[in-house]
Amino acid sequence: MNGTADGRGNASQASLREVNLALIATTAFAAPEPRSRAELAQRTALSRATVSRLVDELVRGEVLAEQERSTAGARGRPAVPLVPSPARFVALGLQVNTSRLTARVVDLTGATVAQHSQAGDLVGSDPAEVLGELGSIASRLMARLPRHQRLAGAGLALPGIVSTPSGRLLRAPNLGWAEVDAAEHLRTALGPVRLQVGNEADLAALSVARARPGVPGANRDFIYVSGEIGIGGAAVRDGAVLRGSHGWAGEIGHVCVDPNGPACRCGANGCLESFAGRRVLLAGAGLPPDGSPHDVLARAGAGDPGTLAALERAADALGTAVSSAVHLLDLPAVVLGGDLAVIGPLIRDRVEGVLARRVISNPWAAVDIVIGSGDPSDAATGAALAELERVVANPAAYLS
Repeated sequence: MNGTADGRGNASQASLREVNLALIATTAFAAPEPRSRAELAQRTALSRATVSRLVDELVRGEVLAEQERSTAGARGRPAVPLVPSPARFVALGLQVNTSRLTARVVDLTGATVAQHSQAGDLVGSDPAEVLGELGSIASRLMARLPRHQRLAGAGLALPGIVSTPSGRLLRAPNLGWAEVDAAEHLRTALGPVRLQVGNEADLAALSVARARPGVPGANRDFIYVSGEIGIGGAAVRDGAVLRGSHGWAGEIGHVCVDPNGPACRCGANGCLESFAGRRVLLAGAGLPPDGSPHDVLARAGAGDPGTLAALERAADALGTAVSSAVHLLDLPAVVLGGDLAVIGPLIRDRVEGVLARRVISNPWAAVDIVIGSGDPSDAATGAALAELERVVANPAAYLS
């Protein structure tokens, strides 16, 4: 009896196909250099015939693409390197923070193929109005995509505590939002496109942890700290964001660095962001609230005492908060994003000094401080990458 009379054999074959397609796709995407069918067979321990058949399916479905054949120094049939295909699958990354809205379309190579960013002061804004505008931006962007491209999904990054299973924003102190069903506000604009909602810092950290979908970045273990009006954070271990029991881990901006410090928008006192947030730095530099971190750089370059003192306070607070995170998590690096990447070169030495004094393991393993891209919309990229990694992890669900 072959086990197919009740359909179980066919189901088992289909399941095996899905598993093997995922194995081939993840192995091909993660390769530092393009691999041929023969190399994929060697890496996956699947037969060459099986690999060739599955690769053909992934190439037809435009998950993978064949590079020009390499014949140098080879006999017989030349090897065909396989790379991610930019042709068909893309994902939409959306981001709301206190000073801008961003929509960004990313393909399977990690390239941004379309984007729109709109600046504005969104502190104390109405979530329905803001998300309605973001939906309009997303609709216009999707309408301009070539007809052959397929939107694999959409991700939304929000600067606050997000209930990951439901996608509900529970609280965003700096926006002044609470209990917002973001997906509901975007449903009309996105139509049938699946939307995943996540924390802004978690998704920005993913953009650092990946070079492109499925490919590890240069840093795989780090604490991510990003500056804007608030301070966002995430912890990354072996390329995965540590989310905690409820998905709320990494809120380093609300780590207390001085119990007697200034009041924070969250309701506590002495949080990191009350020393290193954008408006605190601008006020210390004698600049208006709508200024930028580049204005702070200019004042510091001119030797303004107030600006230099504000930067020293920010560096001390950042070093104190990061040292606590290092003691708890034993991660070897801190990546500075957003505003902190912009001012990073000015504060790095002082932060390193604080870490040297406060981190007990520093004599044997000093914490590396990495200056990130400074792109204020990194989380939009991360949101798109998270959706594209679903294609890589389960290509069978997208092939038709």
